[in-house]
Order: sequence, then C-alpha cells, then structure tokens
Amino acid sequence: MPSFEQGPIRPPSEAGSLLLRFTRNCPWNKCAFCPVYKKRRFSRRNLEEILEDIDAVSRMLSEMRDFARSVTGREDLDGAIMQRILKSGDWGEQYKQLAFWVLQGEGTVFIQDANSLILKTEILEQALTALRSKIPLVRRVTMYARSSTVVRKSDQELTRLRRAGLDRLHIGMESGSDRVLRLMNKGTSSKQHIQAGQKAVQSGFSLSEYIMPGLGGRELSREHALETARVLDAVDPHFIRLRTLQILPGTELDAMRQRGEFTPLDDDAIVSEIRLLIQSLRETTAELASDHVMNLLQEVQGRLPGDKGTMLGVIDEYLGRPREERLLYRLGRRAGSLVSPSQLDEPGTRQQLERARKSLEAQEGKDLEAIISDMGRSHL
Repeated sequence: MPSFEQGPIRPPSEAGSLLLRFTRNCPWNKCAFCPVYKKRRFSRRNLEEILEDIDAVSRMLSEMRDFARSVTGREDLDGAIMQRILKSGDWGEQYKQLAFWVLQGEGTVFIQDANSLILKTEILEQALTALRSKIPLVRRVTMYARSSTVVRKSDQELTRLRRAGLDRLHIGMESGSDRVLRLMNKGTSSKQHIQAGQKAVQSGFSLSEYIMPGLGGRELSREHALETARVLDAVDPHFIRLRTLQILPGTELDAMRQRGEFTPLDDDAIVSEIRLLIQSLRETTAELASDHVMNLLQEVQGRLPGDKGTMLGVIDEYLGRPREERLLYRLGRRAGSLVSPSQLDEPGTRQQLERARKSLEAQEGKDLEAIISDMGRSHL
C-alpha cells in the first residue's frame, strides 16, 4: 500500500487534502504534552520512496482518465465520473480516496508528520517539482515544520522550496514564553520562533502558527498569553490557529500534574487566557481560527485587528453567563450537540441538557466537572 494513503488524521484546515509522507513520525518526540509520537522512531524517507508514491498517484489518475474516456469519450475527471468510482465495488479504497480528493476540487496536498522540512533541500526540491509536474491537479502544498529547522535553512534554500511548489508552512509555536517552552521541553525559544516565522513570511510562504491555550497552566497562564502575543506580533503570520491543551494519561505532563508541578486550567480559565491573548495582539493582521473540536468557543475567529472587538464580545458574552449556564454549555459542547452559547437560549435546549446532566451524574457517580473533562479527553 503506498504510504500516501496512510494518514488518517487530517488537520481541520486541510480536510480533503491528498496526504503524502516525506518522513516518518517526529524528529523531536520529547515534548511533555505530546502523546502522538512517543516511542515511535523517526526516519527520513529517501527520494526514491517519495517519487514512487507520487508516481503511484499519477498512475491511478491515469487509470481514472482511461475509465472516463471509456464512458464519455473524454478524459475529464468530472463529478459524475468520480461519483461512479466512489459508488462502484470495482475500485479499491486508495482509488476512492483519490476520487474524493479530485471531487473536492481544491487540489490541496498535505505533507504529513511533524517536520518534513528537515530533509535536505535538494531532496525536497526534487520531490516538490515531481509532485507539481506529475499531478497537475495540485494547487497548494502544505508542510509541517519546526522553527528550529526553518532557521537552519538559508533564505536561498527557502526561496528554492517556495519556487519548487511548497506554498504553506504549519509551525507549532504553542507558546511564546521561554519559561513555558522550557517547561514543555520544546527544544526552541521565543527568539527562534520569531526568526523562523519572519524567515518563512519573507520567503513567500503562507504561514500558520499553532498556539496552545492552557499550556502554561495556572502558574504561567498570564505570561503564556502575553509572551505569545508578543511573538505573534513580531512574526505577523497569515493564520493563528488555536489548539486547546488536553492532558492525556501517560504523558510527562500528566506526571507533572500528579506531582503538583503543573496545575491545569479549567475551560473558563482557558477562555479568559484566550481573551488576554487576543486583547494583547497589537501588530498582527493574521486570521485567527478556532478550528478544532477541543476549542470551547469556535465562534472566536476573524481577521485581526478589525474583528478583535467581535471576538472579545463572543468571549465576554460567554463569561458573563451564570456558572450553571456555562457548565451546561460545556456539557453540550463536549457532547457535540452545541457549537455556540446562544443555543442555550433556544426553547427546550436547556431542559434537555439538565436531563442529560442528571442522568450522567447518576450513571457515572461523578460531578459534572469530572464528566466534562472525561468527555473532552474522549475526542483525542
């Protein structure tokens, strides 16, 4: 099975992307909060392997065009042809995934795993050139990267990769606080985040910076928000994406919590931290996105600075509600039935949530806070 298919987790912003792998797993698997890559060995795929995957996609598309020609007399991979492939039992799962990608019509490709930019520039350049030439449907290529890797690439190398067809970089900043970064064993610094972000933007990449509300815990919450805002202002990325911290059992951060070295924030405290972050942003013109299931208030999104007041208004409306209403909303949000606090005002919604609360508390033998926490972890 070609490895381009072996990628079940799509970032929300890249849904419908064709997934490719230039590396396997993460070269830095020591972050205290990360359960994804623990005990997984990192390796670089060689150019031959990568080109084989690209050739495989190209051949599959060619077979689809042959099928289209046999049906319509034309090679067009239109919606009707893709639907026939998706509904037919004659085409394998790989072909159906590719047909779905064609049907989406956006032509996005996402290079998976945590830091494919670590490959030699010559290898990346050849792989990107082959991808663009052999699969003309590709319109945008996105890759994960680490700040420490970006700063090691020269401006000329980054420009070469941009010209070869790499359009967007996703960097997991998580925090702009040096104390938080050290605490989480991130292996980078605020200075390096600024250098990397500025280099990426100046090289012509569309840049997404991922921020993790709650990562400083109660002890460093204010510093986490203020320092992150400072770094984001200095970088001025195209996108700021919020990814709320969740502590999973077995991680070092969970052990730190048990030892009393880290005090997690509850949902309301995290919302307040996000408010401080947004309020403190002064220079950036980024699009702020709350596009993840673990974010409590997905309506907190918009273009800075123009939409700042609207975003702060959404937060203040939520925090201004009575505690019992906030609890009910959090229950509904974690259950997947609510996406906005305003839904609590709809007839019957509050009564349904009250009934669900009583049933869950009786069934689980826990208070609502504990139940909501358990529901949150189940989404990961």
